[in-house]
Amino acid sequence: MIPSVLPTYNRAPLTFVKGEGSWLIEADGRRFLDLGAGIAVNALGHAHPDLVAALTEQAGALWHTSNLYHIPKQQELADKLVANTFADTVFFTNSGTESCELAIKMARKHFYDAGQPERTDIITFEGSFHGRSSAGIAAAGSEKMTKGFGPLLPGFKHLGWGDHNALDAAIDDKTAAILIEPVQGEGGIRPLPDQCLKGLRALCDEKGILLILDEVQCGVGRTGRLFAHEWAGVAPDIMMVAKGIGGGFPLGAVLATEAAASGMTAGTHGSTYGGNPLGCAVGCAVMDIVTDPAFLAEVNRKAGLMRQKLEGLVAAHPAVFEAVRGTGLMLGLKCKASNIDVVNAGYGALVVTVPAADNVVRLLPPLTLTDDDIAEAMSRLEQAARAVEVA
Repeated sequence: MIPSVLPTYNRAPLTFVKGEGSWLIEADGRRFLDLGAGIAVNALGHAHPDLVAALTEQAGALWHTSNLYHIPKQQELADKLVANTFADTVFFTNSGTESCELAIKMARKHFYDAGQPERTDIITFEGSFHGRSSAGIAAAGSEKMTKGFGPLLPGFKHLGWGDHNALDAAIDDKTAAILIEPVQGEGGIRPLPDQCLKGLRALCDEKGILLILDEVQCGVGRTGRLFAHEWAGVAPDIMMVAKGIGGGFPLGAVLATEAAASGMTAGTHGSTYGGNPLGCAVGCAVMDIVTDPAFLAEVNRKAGLMRQKLEGLVAAHPAVFEAVRGTGLMLGLKCKASNIDVVNAGYGALVVTVPAADNVVRLLPPLTLTDDDIAEAMSRLEQAARAVEVA
């Protein structure tokens, strides 16, 4: 008989009932060091006092009215995002998947209203992940996600990662945009080199098409800048955001320039819950913290320390690990042993990590982790590596 919860997840045999900073407490009382942060969602750790206070205050005032009316916290969060990014305007969603849906609609509507309705194709890349909606799986195009779900949404061209010749050849009169993650997450922690992102921006400008960045996983301070594309000194036309922006509360957004969003007029898109008072109150608290230059400087310092120690871990266990990947606190261990074995051994060592494609173990800790947390992380990852070696 089918379980009451649809069995679409291969869950680990763990039930966490409480979180404190970088730590998760299991129902049996064991304390796990959390290097997954709910897949880069709990950017400020568990039960951060500023987020708890923001949510509690808003919960005592107003939960929901819908977007039929003005929402003060939504306006406040939009203003913060516009003030700190390339964007002129923001639409709020509940998830990265919803942000992907709007980003695609926005790009196509831009060209439709500009008198180029034939421009509907979106170029995407191998290894990408843009959510599990019909548009999201069509954008990624991987057989694993699309098999059995019928005809895919048309209008996507899938190119190999780093295939510059194919990219130039793929752009034609039907191309609307290029969609890419500055750092692939699900694809195995693969950063796009700064020069490549600069090249994509230049190519889009040359061809008169839009650049859409998916910063759902790599944004909101994860790489040591507010958004990852800032390292390359370029800006997108449209950007998808979610995960860290809500610090654990379901919240997403699409950020855009005025020109890119010009087709999105009243009635062209909507959301019942998107930008609700609860989510935006938490989002405002997150932004107040992650936009502080001192906070981002600490993320970069801790990222350097963690990477240095991970390099030592890899060198000490050459039969288990191959290399360290990533940037900021979005790091990956490319494994020689099975990455699933490493993740499971981590559970035995009371440390939480996240598997990814290309036999990679993702390390996406809270941006607030301490130096002591990093030291403890290395001790527990060392224990996990030894367990894999003797298995």
